[in-house]
Amino acid sequence: MTAITHPRLIMQQDSNWQLWMLAGLLILLIMISASSGAVSIPLSLLPKLLFSPRFEIGSELQLWQSVLLDMRLPRVLFGALAGAVLALTGAAMQALFRNPLAEPGLLGISSGASLGAVLAILLGGGSFMVLAPAAFVGSLLATALAYHLGKRHPGMAGLLLAGIAINAICGSLIGLMTYMADDHQLRSLTFWSMGSLAGATWPLLSALSPVLLVISAFILRHWRAMNALLLGEREAQHLGFPIKAVRRKLVLLTALLIGPLVAATGGIGFVGLVVPHLVRMMLGADHRRLLPAAMLGGAIALVAADCVARLVVQPAELPIGIVTSLIGGPFFLWLLISRK
Repeated sequence: MTAITHPRLIMQQDSNWQLWMLAGLLILLIMISASSGAVSIPLSLLPKLLFSPRFEIGSELQLWQSVLLDMRLPRVLFGALAGAVLALTGAAMQALFRNPLAEPGLLGISSGASLGAVLAILLGGGSFMVLAPAAFVGSLLATALAYHLGKRHPGMAGLLLAGIAINAICGSLIGLMTYMADDHQLRSLTFWSMGSLAGATWPLLSALSPVLLVISAFILRHWRAMNALLLGEREAQHLGFPIKAVRRKLVLLTALLIGPLVAATGGIGFVGLVVPHLVRMMLGADHRRLLPAAMLGGAIALVAADCVARLVVQPAELPIGIVTSLIGGPFFLWLLISRK
């Protein structure tokens, strides 16, 4: 007698296999990126360099171990974390707005965080201890203002229009402060605005990782509401989901994620826009698997982009925001054209 397998179980097994494939690809890219750069490290030596006690290996390996543990590994791991967060928030915003072009920048969250960070650079010297709170407060204020203005209109249209207006205002204020900056501040603003992972350190990673991962877990818990929103807001309410409360929570959680991240990395575009599209094409629209797959895909995209940024013009490096825009922009246009 032939056993009959339920179609839903077959889809779940296929999706799990694809998730494991993405996880394996991410681990492979982390190893390649950690070994690549101005100082090239053989892949075969990575286990020895990682697990051997410091200064108990030969002198010829101590330089490689120092480069790997002190510079490359925190940068690569932070790049994976940042990419995962950007893709997760992009997927959540696209579900919330039911708009494939949605991302955190649509509500003014990213521009509010950028405005706070620019103020910190001009007034406080640009240290992360000043940048992070300023970007965090800026993202929260922009989110609160957009939500307060947008709730005057039903649905998401008011929130979207308020976000567009806040983006324009924040962009104008950033331009004004850039015009008023001196040469040193202007240089800092320019490099920060193009995005970089060069400031990643173990203390920064240990401080941000628990916060970002816990907030991401709260977003992942709302996958059922995101699936219901695919049917429309009214239908989701009929299914028993408190859409207004879910909307408020998701917008607030996104602001809590983007604020500190923008302060640490600067402007990195297209990861939150393109990666959820690719994952949706591969796995479908079920957010139970779409959200974790988007996190893996975002981590893969940013680790790969950072590797390219360090290799193209070595020993110097390109700002990672330039790499993501140069790759993500044309790719997204191709995606739009090919899918009509």
